[in-house]
Amino acid sequence: MIGFSYLIALSIAITGMVMLDRRFGLFFWRDWRKAAVVLPLGVAFFLVWDVFGIALGIFFRGSTNFMTGVLIGPELPIEEVFFLILLCYNTMNAYLAAADWLGGRWRRTRAVAS
Repeated sequence: MIGFSYLIALSIAITGMVMLDRRFGLFFWRDWRKAAVVLPLGVAFFLVWDVFGIALGIFFRGSTNFMTGVLIGPELPIEEVFFLILLCYNTMNAYLAAADWLGGRWRRTRAVAS
């Protein structure tokens, strides 16, 4: 079970991103069609980045008991895909939350609710 620790932690974090997204209507809950294009493109970009880094000898897989050991390519563990999903999802949620906050969307919503 310890070999799945990192994958489980990443899955829990992604679930948290989904819950924040739903609560505040940030990414998928704002426009799921655009989000369904942007998220896979971001993940694909970073996977290509990883492949080039691995090919150039810059990136390598570290040895740890917390990972499954399942590789989707040389030196590319399955956990990397989940990490990249979390990274891209977190970035889009943070970007849209900041845009909403700076644009006054949350202030107007609170004023109307009061």
